[in-house]
Amino acid sequence: MHLGIPGTIGGAVKMNAGAHGIEMKDIVLKTTYMDYNGDINTISNTEQEFTYRKSIFSKNKWIILNAQLELKHGKKEEIEEKMSEYANYRKQKQPITYPSAGSTFKRGENFITAKLIDECGLKGYSIGGAKVSDIHAGFIINTGNATAKDVLQLVEYIKEEVYKKFKKKIELEIEIVGE
Repeated sequence: MHLGIPGTIGGAVKMNAGAHGIEMKDIVLKTTYMDYNGDINTISNTEQEFTYRKSIFSKNKWIILNAQLELKHGKKEEIEEKMSEYANYRKQKQPITYPSAGSTFKRGENFITAKLIDECGLKGYSIGGAKVSDIHAGFIINTGNATAKDVLQLVEYIKEEVYKKFKKKIELEIEIVGE
């Protein structure tokens, strides 16, 4: 069953990915990685310093080789039902018909970032081929010809508008790699 969740296990561990009240910190037992010297190391869950959308791998650019996860046992039918429920939720609440990097911005300490973006009237706002989703303001979608420059300019515009209106600094959930 394809559920449309973008990413890799390594990326999920690095950013402590989560949804529906569960994060990677809740299921990772240990992770094996390669450090700057090429040495292979394995660390336990607590050594990974999981916090909201961060781990020890966020500050140390080590290469995650594998992660051992502990999943809960359950009845196949109940698991499939829950998977279907989550997939339907994404279809209704997220712009899964367009390419994107997933949720673009982190939630704030005392605010919902997507709500602030929406209240700034930015749903549907675009720069080049990058557009704030009409479905969920926390997603920047590619309407077909977006460049990295379009996305980054739109991100900066959104940050500026939210700060102007609400005096709140919003942070990226996605990670920018490269220049």
